[in-house]
Amino acid sequence: MSLVKRTDWPRGNSLLADLFDNDRFFASPWLSGRNMPAVNIKENERNYEVELAVPGYDKKDFEISIDNGVLTVSGEKGEETEKKEDNYTRREFGFSSFSRSFNLPTNINEENIDAKYADGVLKLTIAKRQESNGKSRKQISIK
Repeated sequence: MSLVKRTDWPRGNSLLADLFDNDRFFASPWLSGRNMPAVNIKENERNYEVELAVPGYDKKDFEISIDNGVLTVSGEKGEETEKKEDNYTRREFGFSSFSRSFNLPTNINEENIDAKYADGVLKLTIAKRQESNGKSRKQISIK
């Protein structure tokens, strides 16, 4: 089983789902003041790695949570600048946010998730649960 991007749009052969069930539709800041960061998902024998391209944020701007098998990564930042010259003052406000959700497979260890933010990339490492192959050796005694 693999890590899957989550969508809350209805499934099926709906024109609405076909049109809007696409991250590119939501990538426009004019739509809702939200940006969709690009995501890379890698899997190896021991873990999953999720990388989000989110330059310009600080570590304190992120919230990462797991609820009912859904990993949600969101970020929110605000900026305020003020410029005073001669007889006028100009103030500008900026705000941006994002939220991405992923359905987690059942073979992950929710207690062993690591998050690092460096050079504009938020990297989550999600450990897989170590499962036995079900074929352990058993000694049988003779009675």
